[in-house]
Amino acid sequence: MSEHNKILVPVDYSPQSLIALEQASNLAKVFNAEITILKVAETSGVSTFFTSKHMDEFTSALEVQLKDFVAEQVKKTGVAMSSVLKKGKVYDEIVETAEELKATFIVMGTSGSESGMKRFIGSNALRVVRSSNIPVITIKGQHHRKGCQNIILPLDLTKETKEKVVKAIEFAKRFGSTIRVVSVLFTSDEFIVNRLTRQLDQVKKFIEKSGVECSAEIIKSTKGNESLAEVIIDYANKAKGDLIIIMTQQETDYTEYFIGSSAQEIINHSDMPVLSIIPQPSKDTTVFTPY
Repeated sequence: MSEHNKILVPVDYSPQSLIALEQASNLAKVFNAEITILKVAETSGVSTFFTSKHMDEFTSALEVQLKDFVAEQVKKTGVAMSSVLKKGKVYDEIVETAEELKATFIVMGTSGSESGMKRFIGSNALRVVRSSNIPVITIKGQHHRKGCQNIILPLDLTKETKEKVVKAIEFAKRFGSTIRVVSVLFTSDEFIVNRLTRQLDQVKKFIEKSGVECSAEIIKSTKGNESLAEVIIDYANKAKGDLIIIMTQQETDYTEYFIGSSAQEIINHSDMPVLSIIPQPSKDTTVFTPY
């Protein structure tokens, strides 16, 4: 990863977006990154009532507010920060700005389900994850430990990639983390169990060869009626995880990016940060095998 790292953080000044900014500041120190704070002014529905003069005044006021906010955050965190003010649809502007900046990550708060609190940053998180080619870290929980001691890496037999494992190793080396590889078993089929066991062993050896401490285990639902996401989140909480890394798109030739139901559920319900990675078309997106 380049040392010219940039982290984009959309803010709407809501408590959750400020928590995301705090986490991004911690991340920036570890990755030697600069933060760009993005404020999006949704003017559709407002512009019809304002004259162009009023719109200019409105925009100027937002710019002053944003610059004052950034100056305050720089003083508070000691992290290099800049700001961008955009007009338009929130999720479109977030994705577009991240591409313009060639950002390393987007870090944004989310309120979870869209049926919940309608803060516009929170309600747009899934849209950003779905549309962005850049990894997105969503922050739903309100209390987080500093650092990243335990990375939770869920794997299965068909959709996981080297790309996801390599990203976990990058984070682990930066933070001195342990990677906890986990697969959820919903069958007693001996062939599947043996195949999954072999894959976990391959991944564990690959991670340990890179110099990162790793554990790997197969877990089962204890209640019998839990979803895959519920089992993973429960495991992550018991393991005192600090970050869950998931792959959010398996079919790279789709025009519309797709987020599977398990990925959505993890993003919506995990109180610990979730790093969502969309595999790039040029990368290997087959089942994991060692180099």
